[in-house]
Amino acid sequence: MTTQKTGKSGGISRRAFLRSTAGTAALVGAMQTQFPFGAHVAEAQGPEVKKAILGYIALMDASPLVIAKEKGFFAKHGMPDVEVAKQASWGATRDNVVLGSANNGIDGAHILTPMPYLISAGRVTQNNVPTPMYVLARLNLDAQAISVSNEYKDLDVTANASALKAAFEKKKAAGKEVKIAMTFPGGTHDLWIRYWIAAGGIDPDKDISTIVVPPPQMVANMKVGNMDAFCVGEPWNEQLVNQNIGYTACTTGEIWFKHPEKALGMRAEWVDKNPNATRALLMAVMEAQQWCDKMENKEEMSTIVGRRQWFNVPVADIVGRARGDINYGRGRVEKGTKQFMKFWQDHASYPFKSHDAWFVTEDIRWGKFEPNTDINALVNKVNREDLWRTAAKSLSVAADDIPATTSRGKETFFDGKVFDPADPQGYLKSLSIKRIEV
Repeated sequence: MTTQKTGKSGGISRRAFLRSTAGTAALVGAMQTQFPFGAHVAEAQGPEVKKAILGYIALMDASPLVIAKEKGFFAKHGMPDVEVAKQASWGATRDNVVLGSANNGIDGAHILTPMPYLISAGRVTQNNVPTPMYVLARLNLDAQAISVSNEYKDLDVTANASALKAAFEKKKAAGKEVKIAMTFPGGTHDLWIRYWIAAGGIDPDKDISTIVVPPPQMVANMKVGNMDAFCVGEPWNEQLVNQNIGYTACTTGEIWFKHPEKALGMRAEWVDKNPNATRALLMAVMEAQQWCDKMENKEEMSTIVGRRQWFNVPVADIVGRARGDINYGRGRVEKGTKQFMKFWQDHASYPFKSHDAWFVTEDIRWGKFEPNTDINALVNKVNREDLWRTAAKSLSVAADDIPATTSRGKETFFDGKVFDPADPQGYLKSLSIKRIEV
């Protein structure tokens, strides 16, 4: 929606139009164009502000924010001055969210789903001071990947990482450190890499070292031998293969198919102060997600985000995996897989509380939260799926695209483990490698 009606912005003044136009039908038509949800709604419930500053990292799951800006969806819904600002790392995203735009930071971001929980609880902030945040939407499902250095190209490393166990032990016995990179402690990539190697019998805290590397720096660091493996989103795994520096062991969808990944996270203070602007932002992002999800838009999407001002990455490093064509390296190429990034289908945009419960549970597993953390209470505080539903209704989202409940139910992983959101303790008990006693 937009409340701009006059002059320089190209809007239309209702009073001027009435003075100059005798045709009631013409007036109705013009009003419907200017205010697609009705003039009274536009005037009474338009966004409180026209601007928000949203951070992003150069990863394909930031595409809905980039497309919402480039395609004018923010402006369409009354937020023409939204800024989509590149962040150097997830640590920088955290710091700028804590600052807020009033202090030259940001209001929200394309963000790793666990981060709003860690930030809200003060687990990753300076002096452990909480900055309350909300998860407003999920941005995507699937399409991260785990890549391995060519040092291990002769091993059969796939979703099954067990072949690396002996190789890592041998390397350590020779006095060398085994390093696996992720993007933020307790974030999604950290949890995928930990789940993967733990399922292969490798303890992520005792058998290897995990290091933090910003996504755009992954390929360069592996090229100079700084790491043995990494987990990150696209386009960096594809770029690694294209430069023949390493290979893809597996996509994260092979670990947990249709898994949740990034989120649209906002400072709670900003959302509480600007409920209508929040709804407008959500509507714009949801519309962009629908656009990004269409297969016929994948090449244009890849071209747009690949531009210098956004990702500064060749389209060839983006478009293949965006369509589900996975070049794993070492001569393995699979066309037309289901391992492409889902932006809208399969309820990709809706932030299931059951999914957030898994992220919190995994962060309990690895010591980021205490074992006695009230998972449901924390999820209910941070997850604002209710605001998503309100925005969906305003956007006239089809009933089939709106989940009936806040839980997607039990989730099954590639190694047969099952997460029942009604029984997180049972899930933790089933895991042999963890940092807590259950």
